[in-house]
Amino acid sequence: MGLWSRLRGRSRPGTRRSSTADDEAHLRAWAAAHEGVEAFVEPRTAVTDTTVVLVAKDGEWTRRRIGSPAAAKKFARSLRMPIYDAEIVGYPKRMRDHDARQRVLRDRARRRDLGA
Repeated sequence: MGLWSRLRGRSRPGTRRSSTADDEAHLRAWAAAHEGVEAFVEPRTAVTDTTVVLVAKDGEWTRRRIGSPAAAKKFARSLRMPIYDAEIVGYPKRMRDHDARQRVLRDRARRRDLGA
């Protein structure tokens, strides 16, 4: 395999990857599999396009790119879920609590694996 064929399809450094149909499909499937899901829109940055974070009732979450804030609103409306601007309201405490619980579980598993 030549250099050019290996590099084909990769984006150049500094370019943003825009959202795809797979991103929206993931979000829809994830929302269907979780209870009490809310959407939090994150603004476009120099590195990524607009993203949406879905947070379930238990704090589990997922993030994917979405075309624009308007597309995020349309997406949330189609699933009848509340949507918030993450820059204004921040993220829910249950999301941070979930991440903290996951860290504890990973640390316990790592210590158990090292001791075995």
